Amino acid sequence: MTFKIALIRGDGIGPEVVGEAVKVMETIGKRFGHQFEFVDILMGGCAIDAVGTSYPDGTAEKCKACDAVLLGAVGGPKWGHATQPEKRPETALLSIRKDLGLYANLRPAALRPALSQACPLKKETADRGIDLMIVRELTGGIYFGKRERYQTEDRGEEASDRMAYSELEIERIGRRAFELARLRRGKLASVDKANVLETSRLWRQVMHRLAEEYSDVAYEDVLVDNAAMQLVRDPGQFDVVVTENMFGDILSDEASMITGSIGLLPSASIGDQAPGLYEPIHGSAPDIAGQDKANPIATILSVAMMFRYSFQLAAEADAIEQAVDAVLNEGWRTADIAGPGEPAIGTIQMGELIRSKLK
Repeated sequence: MTFKIALIRGDGIGPEVVGEAVKVMETIGKRFGHQFEFVDILMGGCAIDAVGTSYPDGTAEKCKACDAVLLGAVGGPKWGHATQPEKRPETALLSIRKDLGLYANLRPAALRPALSQACPLKKETADRGIDLMIVRELTGGIYFGKRERYQTEDRGEEASDRMAYSELEIERIGRRAFELARLRRGKLASVDKANVLETSRLWRQVMHRLAEEYSDVAYEDVLVDNAAMQLVRDPGQFDVVVTENMFGDILSDEASMITGSIGLLPSASIGDQAPGLYEPIHGSAPDIAGQDKANPIATILSVAMMFRYSFQLAAEADAIEQAVDAVLNEGWRTADIAGPGEPAIGTIQMGELIRSKLK
């Protein structure tokens, strides 16, 4: 099979980690008989420097001509003070999600056995295991609502951000989550703030209707403040967690930290049609860019998610995940996951070791 992959290498360590992930894809191709065509696409801070905007014209069209998109990281302090939206790398992320119809963000948080000691929670909690998937609605809610600033007579300047959700938006993300729960352990927790917010009350209403259709999935409602508490008290109780955009942004970052390092966690953003977008959850880390210090594992595991969710190639996805675990089980560590006094290897060597397990 031949696949066309859009590469958005981005800023900071993005080009380094994407480079290692590309080599993993090429190794997988030789082992399983696939071919890959790579298309480089400019987006983020590097695009601002090159053409004056973080999201150049035609970016979405180029991505839509591919089977999947692999993104390294965008942004950094260099562009952090821009006031115009087109001069902010983060604007490009929101735009590409919207233009590609990527309404579902899949964020796994799994504690890899070899790194259980890196979990910041109690040992008995870590020993019970952590393997959950947060499904975050990605193109609605407060991040895409109307924004305003205006003067008041007695309070000075005031700002507002509108949060809105429709039944259609809630139902499509809800169905994604129920279907995913069916493929995992059959449990779904829906997170909202229905005791306060009208959007959450509509969210809960739609989710309850869907729960009747998916009677084989154990369903529960969880208020967002309780969900945040339960994630650090007993994360093992969760299987699939579905929630709206802002809650998902916060909870998925919290969940990532209980696994020991954000350098290990991948993500997928998908819609009803190709392409899906796959990226590590970490940022561009400009302080270590170009120094062979970045951890490429999250980006490599994002490729595994690409094979699993975009190409339905489970054997290839399993092979990558098993190769990563094999390297970690042998004790190899990059600086972000090395313990006190442990030697650390670089980006390139970690990539080479993982590829050696795939050959």
